[in-house]
Amino acid sequence: MTRMAATRDGYGQALLDLASNEKVVVLEADLGKSTKSLHFRKAYPERTFSFGIGEQNMMLGAAGLASSGYIPFASTFAIFTERGFEQVRNGIARPNLSVHLCGSHGGVHTGTDGSSAQSIEDLAIYRTLPNMTILHPCDDVSTRLLTIQLADHDGPSYTRTARNSTPVIYDGREDEIVIGKGIVVNDGNDVAIFACGVALHEAVKACHQLEQEGISVAVIDMHTIKPLDIDMVNKYAEKCGAIVTAEDHSVIGGLGSAIAEHLVKENPTPMEMIGVQDRFGESAQAHEMLELMGITHKDIANACQKVMTRKN
Repeated sequence: MTRMAATRDGYGQALLDLASNEKVVVLEADLGKSTKSLHFRKAYPERTFSFGIGEQNMMLGAAGLASSGYIPFASTFAIFTERGFEQVRNGIARPNLSVHLCGSHGGVHTGTDGSSAQSIEDLAIYRTLPNMTILHPCDDVSTRLLTIQLADHDGPSYTRTARNSTPVIYDGREDEIVIGKGIVVNDGNDVAIFACGVALHEAVKACHQLEQEGISVAVIDMHTIKPLDIDMVNKYAEKCGAIVTAEDHSVIGGLGSAIAEHLVKENPTPMEMIGVQDRFGESAQAHEMLELMGITHKDIANACQKVMTRKN
């Protein structure tokens, strides 16, 4: 039976795994229980800094710690990281400080928290900043390992995690998880699906559906949105000649945009984007939100069939 876990749990475990490095410090903005940084706080209170409901102060506090030789990991809800964008831009990204931000509860999969709490633009916002690395892992194993790797990463980063449990696919495949490198979850020749986060699991379901119809589908986990694994994109653009992207994020500025921006310059390829279509969310259960926004495996499968008709 497939193990289920939330990506935020992988983040919390990674902080504990990094605790032997005394330079690692943790920052919270009143939501350590939700982001799972509370485990580090309980074990190492002297290395944990709580800023209350003060996200902008947390960003600059992290910048100060990084400039003093520490390795700060700062977390809050994805929507609340946006409050500190100016501080991230000018205090973290511009001086290229190694501050690692984690935005939990991102996307419409957050569900009943409603439109105001559903950050569907966070990946796009931080992708615009020079020096930033952008991660959106799909399970607790990849979240844990990518977070651990960030401790040795030069420059700032933003990682999106989620509250809801999703299938774990990387138990036993830990050595495949590397910042900046896409992972082939399933190989195929007819169409390639590039996905991240919860949409990766929908992509796998779509793959199974299409394979029953005799269609050979590649599924690639693009957990790193910036820097984009352009070698992987080029390989499957050439191999399949048709690409679908899937993400629980606006189609403006996220994974789909990143891949399209690259392909239009290097290798124009028929492509369809599955994601939030230039609108805000609303309040519903997680699975209802994916259906409402057209991010289910059925939507991905339909996009695959559509894009294949446009192959050269």
